[in-house]
Amino acid sequence: MKYPFEASPEELAANLDVYVSAVCASLESEFLVLPKGRGFVDYPAFQRAYEALKRGTDGFSSLLPEQVLAVVTRTPLALIVLRSILGFTPPEWAYVTSQRTGVAVT
Repeated sequence: MKYPFEASPEELAANLDVYVSAVCASLESEFLVLPKGRGFVDYPAFQRAYEALKRGTDGFSSLLPEQVLAVVTRTPLALIVLRSILGFTPPEWAYVTSQRTGVAVT
């Protein structure tokens, strides 16, 4: 089966459901294929930081900077949790931080 990007507009129009099914069948969570090893946080540590951030932000309903800073001061891994929830890779997080603060983050 060809993927939609391999098909002509006419083929797509005639078989749209087939191409949608082909794309959906090929989708895979990136979290399932993330590498593990040195520098990665183990799940129990991440879970503790997640729970700390959840408690400190009223179940993520109030993400005021003061609240987040208080949690991150007590539980620094909570910053990694927040980055993960937002979907930033470490380089993206550094770039956005540099752009917003004017401080070079490598």
